[in-house]
Amino acid sequence: MSEFVEAPMTYKDAVEATEMYDKSHGSFFDRGSADSWYSCPRDPHRGGVGGDSGPRIEATNPQDIEAYHAGYNFNELWGGKKSWD
Repeated sequence: MSEFVEAPMTYKDAVEATEMYDKSHGSFFDRGSADSWYSCPRDPHRGGVGGDSGPRIEATNPQDIEAYHAGYNFNELWGGKKSWD
């Protein structure tokens, strides 16, 4: 998993630590953060969630898996959670 969550850091530091990832809509980082937001279990992939997300693509190479987990971890630390109320 991404190492940036191992040590406490500021939000600014966390943003800088994730600059190497593609954060565009539908990217592995974006999907990881969305899965965290919706309290979904970790399952490295992108797409396949409706709308214009395209077909589901499983993360198979280490870079894509790392990006997904970085997005998931980023949201766990700095994001929120969907309220189902």
